[in-house]
Amino acid sequence: MKKLFGFVMVGTNDLESSAKFYDTLLDIIGLKTIYSDDKCIGYAQRDEDDVEFYVTKPANGDAATYGNGTQISFLTDSRVKVDNFHKVGIDIGGKNEGLPGVRPIDGDSYYAYVRDLDGNKICAYTNSEI
Repeated sequence: MKKLFGFVMVGTNDLESSAKFYDTLLDIIGLKTIYSDDKCIGYAQRDEDDVEFYVTKPANGDAATYGNGTQISFLTDSRVKVDNFHKVGIDIGGKNEGLPGVRPIDGDSYYAYVRDLDGNKICAYTNSEI
């Protein structure tokens, strides 16, 4: 898969809870933990060694907050994975931010939205029809 960016990072106020949440959720779309310490966790594709997504305590020591209008989107290869991402995200403590389905903006892509334990908006989507 061609990379569009170096990595994306979201903040957390509870790294241990976020680890449980993201370890479970990101496994669905093929990401695994490849780095962790007492401040952050780094996730990469199963067959890669480059971190693409971090969950971190803010470096300045202030509380982590989510960005209004900010969203992290993960491209998947099937609608089944999008559906599972949404279901599992809710089951493990996330909040529904938009049920799985085709969106009228482009009419072809299939999206689902969840807020993580700190309120960060995350999305799984696919261009696949299956």
